[in-house]
Amino acid sequence: MYATVRKYAAAPELADALLRNQDAVKDLLSGIEGFKAYYLVRTDDGAVSVSVFDTEAGANESNSAAADWIRQNLPEIGGAPPQVSAGEVVISA
Repeated sequence: MYATVRKYAAAPELADALLRNQDAVKDLLSGIEGFKAYYLVRTDDGAVSVSVFDTEAGANESNSAAADWIRQNLPEIGGAPPQVSAGEVVISA
C-alpha cells in the first residue's frame, strides 16, 4: 500500500469547501485504480488529506487529480500549493 499526505496551509476555508463538495471529491478519488481510503482533517490553518492506494501509481495520480480538481472547482480558495509527502505504508493497524 502507498499513501500520500497533502498539507494545505493558509487556506482555512478549504475544509468547508471540500465538505460542501464531498460527493465529487469521493467520486474523483475512488475512481482512481487501487483506491483504498481517503481522509480529510480540518486543521487550525487549513486541512490535511490522507489518501491510501494499492500502488504508488495510484497515490501519485491522486496528487495530480486533487490539484487539478481544486484548481478547476475552487479557484477562489487561496493559499499556496500543498506540501505533499508520499510513500509506502509500512505499518497498518
